[in-house]
Amino acid sequence: MKQIRLDQLADSIFAIVMTILVFEIRIPDYVGIINEQTLLNSLINLLPVFLSYLLSFSLLFTYWRSHHFIESILAKNIDTKFSNLNAIFFFFVGLVPFSSHLLGRYSYSQIAIIFFALNIIFIGFTLFKMRQYIINSKTIENTSFTKKENEHANMHILFPVVAAAIAIFVSFFSISLAILLFTLAILFNLLEKSTKHIFWFIDLWRSKN
Repeated sequence: MKQIRLDQLADSIFAIVMTILVFEIRIPDYVGIINEQTLLNSLINLLPVFLSYLLSFSLLFTYWRSHHFIESILAKNIDTKFSNLNAIFFFFVGLVPFSSHLLGRYSYSQIAIIFFALNIIFIGFTLFKMRQYIINSKTIENTSFTKKENEHANMHILFPVVAAAIAIFVSFFSISLAILLFTLAILFNLLEKSTKHIFWFIDLWRSKN
């Protein structure tokens, strides 16, 4: 398989999935003419769905960006095993509209929190495995990188995974705090210098040990 074909497939899947997300936000359906307050209240009731859309769209964007770097920049060629890992990755990406709508519709439910968190964990872990496979593969040539660059890249991939795992544990005590953890994880990947601040503390700890 040519590398550009896999890249095109990834772009298509992410574009479709990110578009499907908004289809899950249903317009309030009433018979006849309604007043402004009723419509406003209906939109307010949809706020959890809007928030889950925002979370999921941002999550998909950050993982699309990471996948593009791994598949198109880090790897100079691909093989069958790498393509198979991509298939698993795309499978979990395709579940995001369902897990997102489940979270938006039942934002008070621990089951919805856990399902959404597991979706994040499987996406992130699969992406991490893809990166490690490229780095260690004997059949794939990769672009040179420093130890620091590798650590920062892994942090971007695994931070949401760790946050989602913690959110599952936290959900037994507080649903709101679990959702906040999802938000912080996604913001972490959107901010340009987030890993720089984290590694400042890590390097400080390393210097003392």
